[in-house]
Amino acid sequence: MTEGRSRRPGPRIEEVARVAGVSKSTVSRVINGEKYVSERSRQAVHRAIALLGYSPSHAARTLAGSKANAIALVISEQGSRVLADPFFAGVLRGVHAELAGRHVQLLLMMNQPLDGEDQVAYLTGGHVDGALVVSLHGDDPLPRTLHETGLPIVVGGRPLAGGAVPFVDADNFNGALGAVRFLISLGREKIATIAGPLDMAVGIDRLSGWRCGLAEHGMPVELVVHSDFTPDSGALAMEELLRRAPDLDAVFVAADIMALGALRVLQERGYRIPDDVAVVGFDDSVLAATAVPPLTTVRQDVEGFGRALTWRLLAELAGEEKLPQSMLLPTSLVRRASA
Repeated sequence: MTEGRSRRPGPRIEEVARVAGVSKSTVSRVINGEKYVSERSRQAVHRAIALLGYSPSHAARTLAGSKANAIALVISEQGSRVLADPFFAGVLRGVHAELAGRHVQLLLMMNQPLDGEDQVAYLTGGHVDGALVVSLHGDDPLPRTLHETGLPIVVGGRPLAGGAVPFVDADNFNGALGAVRFLISLGREKIATIAGPLDMAVGIDRLSGWRCGLAEHGMPVELVVHSDFTPDSGALAMEELLRRAPDLDAVFVAADIMALGALRVLQERGYRIPDDVAVVGFDDSVLAATAVPPLTTVRQDVEGFGRALTWRLLAELAGEEKLPQSMLLPTSLVRRASA
């Protein structure tokens, strides 16, 4: 990440709205010279702009009008990983479905060896009216930086950087908690986890749910290995867990794609699934039903997630007010042969 990407770009449209005592959409309508704004509000906005020295960006000018008729889906992963993981395909299907019939184009952006400041400049340069940002790592300032320019954005997943950026997420904590409670109900006593990365909220929240489930029954929470949402990393994590605890009898894997690697290692080592080791994944992706054996997993509606992200962004672009700052989508356990 470059230093320039985190640099404050100047007064934000939110500051103009606050000083003027109106909504962001009203500020945008005034900037666009549109009707249906009271003269009192119009004058208040102009006074606030002059007081703050605000220079409207393209994003602010088009917030109400959506003049580019396009939005961006920004996935903060390398293209090879995006194309290999069915999660991202599901999100894309949901985004596409929500845009159907709306005459809004979709621009897909993945991590490229470009300067972060160039990415911000492109997104705020009139090419799109808003952005969906998915798969953030760490305290990536991109959502906050875009938000401060006035570009409407919605983040997929709880952003670790915090701030006032709206987001949509699955209920990862309770999904993982339910998975552990289910394994305990089966009589499993030594339950490990292959957790996601600690620089992503999804990894943190699913790990917290696992820990909470074990703590409810006074069970140890030491059998943790972190992975990075690939089959190979899931296999390596499973090998490490077996070195540390060859007598483990269950493993909660924080993503189906990692569970594939874990299943392979268990079978190669001669463990019977689920007789010796029960395995539960997370996502209920297309991989779960075709795994050998078919994978018990926590289902999140990935396409619904993509649709919710898109709905929230389009609603803001349409000038709707009092929108939810965050949306938490439910999860449920799907039982198959692995547990």
